[in-house]
Amino acid sequence: MIRSLLWSLCLASLALAPVQAGALPQVRLFTTGGTIQSKGAHRQKLMEYSDGRVTPSELVDDLPELRDVAQLSYAEISNVGSGNIDTKTLLTLAQQVNAWLALPEAAGAVVTHGTATLEETAYFLNLTVKSDKPVVVVGAMRPFTAVSRDGPMNLYNAVRVATTPQARDMGVLIMLNDEINAARDTTKNNTYRVDTFIARDVGPLGFADSDSIVFYRRPIYRHTSHSEFDVSKLSSLPRVDVLYAYQESDDAAVKAFVSAGAKGIVNSGGYSEPLAALKDKGVVVVQSDRKGSGRVVKSEKVAAKGQVTADNLPPQKARILLRLALTRTTDPVEIQRIFDEY
Repeated sequence: MIRSLLWSLCLASLALAPVQAGALPQVRLFTTGGTIQSKGAHRQKLMEYSDGRVTPSELVDDLPELRDVAQLSYAEISNVGSGNIDTKTLLTLAQQVNAWLALPEAAGAVVTHGTATLEETAYFLNLTVKSDKPVVVVGAMRPFTAVSRDGPMNLYNAVRVATTPQARDMGVLIMLNDEINAARDTTKNNTYRVDTFIARDVGPLGFADSDSIVFYRRPIYRHTSHSEFDVSKLSSLPRVDVLYAYQESDDAAVKAFVSAGAKGIVNSGGYSEPLAALKDKGVVVVQSDRKGSGRVVKSEKVAAKGQVTADNLPPQKARILLRLALTRTTDPVEIQRIFDEY
């Protein structure tokens, strides 16, 4: 009788016990700054918001709903506008994300970032993260203090995606405006609107809807755990500059880039004569395009000059890939293979 009563009390206590935080997937938030962590002077301030920075703890405390989604920890990498993200920050971020994802208990990672160069950092991580666990890069178009801020919902959805098994081996993802986009395919399309990030040529991978996370396609190019790039021991990357093409542009920028130590130049299109001599100087040239959509197709004429074509990578992303490619080789043929695969 006593034993039966004790057993009943034990079962009752188990039923009433709260769910332990460890039962939820473990996600780490890596913060770098940007609009999502910016404060304006008042709630209607949707531009020139430079009245303070939001800390990682403020981001997390502002979203108690996250406690139902994941066991969240955080690490601050930086707290700057994305125009100030530099090579040191990129390498530190990649190294820390890799260290976290290597832990058995880690389910995924979320990175906050300013939107101006978010696509560059996301693509860099797409090439340097050595795990198939989800990595989601998130930002906002309106500051933390705005009356109609988009950051909290974007962050909430990013953590949801990072805990979703279907997000594994999808490469690094960009999460804004309820859309899940691939880091390689996506670019900022508008300076001001919340629907700014789009994959012009191929569309989103899926959506973060209120009922579930849904995916409709999967990238087939090489990324993350399938990537050949290793930045674990690097403290710098080769200099690569972007040449913007326009009518009557001359060789002044090319000379300046080479003089500054550029090992590679990404040409935004239609401006090739001053670039022809760079092969003999050991500077690799990649032909991209300033239009932001469509492929730069391979041609025998370009290849004969020792130059590489960027497929549909815009200049800013072609620069990221070329910097990493140059850590492995300076052979244009091999670099073309890299551009074809990534």
